[in-house]
Amino acid sequence: MASRAGPRATGTDGSDFQHRERVAAHYQMSVALKSEIKKLNIAHAVVWFLVAAQVVVSQLNLVSHKVVAAPYQWEYTYLLSIIPTVFSFMALPKNNISYLVISMISAGLFCVAPILYGGMEMFPVAQQLYRHGKAYRFIFGFSAVSIMYLVLIISVQVHGWQIYYSKKLLDAWFTNTQEKKKK
Repeated sequence: MASRAGPRATGTDGSDFQHRERVAAHYQMSVALKSEIKKLNIAHAVVWFLVAAQVVVSQLNLVSHKVVAAPYQWEYTYLLSIIPTVFSFMALPKNNISYLVISMISAGLFCVAPILYGGMEMFPVAQQLYRHGKAYRFIFGFSAVSIMYLVLIISVQVHGWQIYYSKKLLDAWFTNTQEKKKK
């Protein structure tokens, strides 16, 4: 700081930065991972909303089945995949390990399992489309199986990264709690 009396006080010119405290690496990692998980949660919410919209529109007969095809069976169970996202959002603000673990386990049950089942359920239809060029279900004029496989591919990536980043975040939080217990 400059003063009226003269030059800056020694040690305040910014050259003493090497002796200052730094943010611990696991705190920096925690902030970065939380940000990534939030982005993935939002991406999942968008995919979930699209699947939910298709199910609702089809079930309520808001449009013809020629415009929006009836949902596949896996789409109904995939609607439960919002549960892990809710727990993930609840875990992040207060570093709640229990909620993050519940989110990871339920992501396997409600996200990955329906996706795997959906891939198997739609495979014969996709094979028929590939071999014969015939599609019987459509979503706005596009083959329903093609659109739903695209949704599956995006969902696999989103949920895979969610689980991976959640595990890394859990490790960072455990590092923090282990250091506190040692002190």
